[in-house]
Order: sequence, then structure tokens, then C-alpha cells
Amino acid sequence: MSGSRDAILGAIRKNHIQGERPRPAVPLFDQAAPADLKALFQKSLERMGGKILIPDATDPMAPVRQAFVKPGPVVSCVPEFEGDMKITPQTKPTDIAPVEYAVLRAAFGVAETGSLCFTEKQLHVNTTGFLPQHLIVLLDPAQIVYNLHNAYQRPEWLQAHYAVFQSGPSATADIEGVLVHGAQGVRSLSVLFQP
Repeated sequence: MSGSRDAILGAIRKNHIQGERPRPAVPLFDQAAPADLKALFQKSLERMGGKILIPDATDPMAPVRQAFVKPGPVVSCVPEFEGDMKITPQTKPTDIAPVEYAVLRAAFGVAETGSLCFTEKQLHVNTTGFLPQHLIVLLDPAQIVYNLHNAYQRPEWLQAHYAVFQSGPSATADIEGVLVHGAQGVRSLSVLFQP
């Protein structure tokens, strides 16, 4: 079997074109993009079960603190807010399991889908986007793009080793149509617009 395998892989290597090849041009399909991407993002996020936090002009982090309705460990991946659990280079992915709330900043948002993009730079530990019960996400409104075609033009896709889109809290439904949030991931996802 390994002889056939080696022959196939050898033929592929021999015929593989070396060097850089240009990517095909892909249209952005953004002719219908509204002027107010923030409003479309909010509508799309809420449709997916997410929530927008109301900003506080006197205390920018007040909405974050008000979102903590249940006691539990808080991890923060942003300098604007201090959690009670620190992520260090020694933090293992499983160490995030007991976290009740995670405060993150998204790299950018996608208005059409209400999605948020996170890379290892925002998450620090990849499981920070999935294991906490609740995510509170800071999003710069200037970093909202219209659709996924525009999102894939962003530099994060070339610079990051890990990137993921998240749209609202985790949800699943059984055959009778009973919807359960948080079955396979975060139970709630809240966004605070903050430059």
C-alpha cells in the first residue's frame, strides 16, 4: 500500500507548480451595502440571539459590569477591564472551563450576519471564545464590514494562525422545535460598541 501511496504523492510533487500564483478576483457583492453598517450589525446580531449593551457616557465599562447577573469567575482579554482570572502563557485551554464571563474585543464584525471575528490575538487562549458561559464583546463600530466577502479581504486571514467567526450564543433545537441556548457553547453573547 505504501508503494502506491508514495507513487501518487511523488506524481503530485513532480507536477506541482512552484512559486506564488495570484488569487482569482472575487467580487465583493456589496452594491446593496447600507450606509449604516452598525444598525445592520445590531439587527443581524439580535436575530441570532445576541444582545447589544447600552453605552454609558460617564463610565464606559459600566455596561460590562451590569451584564454580570450571576456570580462566577471573570476572565478579561482587554486592557479596559480587569477580570478576576488572569490568562498567562501557562494557561491551558481547559483552565477556561470554570469561567462564567469572558470580556473580549473582536477583531471586526460582519454586518450582514451579525458575526464577530476573533483571532488568537483577541482570545489569548482559543477556548476563551467557547468555554465561558457568557461572552461580553467590545466592538469598534469602525471595524464593521458589510459581508463575508469583505471580511475575507481583511488582513487577519493572512496574519493570524487561528481565526473564528461567532454569531450569537450557541443554540440547538430538537425535533419538537425546543430551542436551547448554550448547549454546545456560550449561553449569551453581548456586544458593547466601543472604539
